[in-house]
Amino acid sequence: MSHLFTSESVTSGHPDKLCDQISDAVLDYALSHDPASHVACECLATTGLVVVAGEIKTSIYIPIAEVARKTIEEIGYDDAAFGFDHKACAVVVSVGEQSADIQLGVDTDKNKDKEQGAGDQGLMFGFACDETPELMPLPISLAHRLTKRLEEVRKSKLIPYLRPDGKSQVTVQYSDDGKPERLQCVVISTQHAESALHEQIEADITKHVIEPVCGKYLDKDSVLHINPTGRFVVGGPPGDCGLTGRKIIVDTYGGYGRHGGGAFSGKDPSKVDRSAAYAARWVAKHIVKAGLAHKCEVQVAYAIGVARPVSICVDTFGTGTYSDRVLEKAVEQVFDLRPASIIRDLDLLKPIYRKLAAYGHMGREDLKVKWEDTPRITDLLKAVSEATKTSEVHAPKAGAMVR
Repeated sequence: MSHLFTSESVTSGHPDKLCDQISDAVLDYALSHDPASHVACECLATTGLVVVAGEIKTSIYIPIAEVARKTIEEIGYDDAAFGFDHKACAVVVSVGEQSADIQLGVDTDKNKDKEQGAGDQGLMFGFACDETPELMPLPISLAHRLTKRLEEVRKSKLIPYLRPDGKSQVTVQYSDDGKPERLQCVVISTQHAESALHEQIEADITKHVIEPVCGKYLDKDSVLHINPTGRFVVGGPPGDCGLTGRKIIVDTYGGYGRHGGGAFSGKDPSKVDRSAAYAARWVAKHIVKAGLAHKCEVQVAYAIGVARPVSICVDTFGTGTYSDRVLEKAVEQVFDLRPASIIRDLDLLKPIYRKLAAYGHMGREDLKVKWEDTPRITDLLKAVSEATKTSEVHAPKAGAMVR
């Protein structure tokens, strides 16, 4: 029986996303000058005020207020008429040093095992499916493309009355066999100048945003909601207080895959909330790209100060060509999921994070991030073949595809 699934995205000017980007801009500044920096940076934004707080261990001085103002300006809050202005807002900074107790687990020279341990306990998920070329679920893929397009038409002034804040929501109808068929509903809410008429906004957003992105999936029964309240003039931090880490589902798979609960932004890669989530996506994408499953979810979990994961779980939802237990054995053989190895293999000490802080951290082939590459497919297939020879659970699940 067919079913519906919905995901949402937000623009870079959404108050929560503004905070994510400030936190990651601070992280990028630290890593660009001192790759050994340890950063846990949080941000709050409300009317006329930005607060940056957290713990940072670094050898350099970070001009946090300057970094925050520059980020706000680049997002587009550069005019008091928009309700928020990088020049006029106050920036309060309250940043201390990283806890010495945490350093005992993270720093190699202080760790009891003399290797970099996980920065905290926790569980992380990675997901991939074959619904889109980048192996992401279609609802979140389209939702991100819509909000990116909103930013493009705003910054190019194709629609000159738009303002930075905005959101999208996409509902996809899936067939009986789980394949995406059509768009049931698209919702766009975008901040605008007070002078813009609702009828004009509906026409412009339909023509310049929805149709270019979603046209091939729309039909006569698709429902479009554009600024459904009829007015969205007050936006950004004056309209809704923003916080770092409050859009974790937007950052990942739009609710299609599970989430361990840890946010990404403002955290250096010693924090497995971030680095292990990227690694789990990397593993899941390898499995799907290798043709070993139509969709795959990978869970990893850690204990603070301990390098090796306490567990690795693979779930292919009955679509795998081999059992999930065989795939787990192969994953453990091919992928080193200790924090230091993840950081090395995915090149995570570069200042790459501000760009990831809007429009999703996964599926970002446009940013050339390494967790979207799949260089180990040959090794994975070989490991799977070897695992089937030593396992008693290598038969596919009932109903699984057979290669």
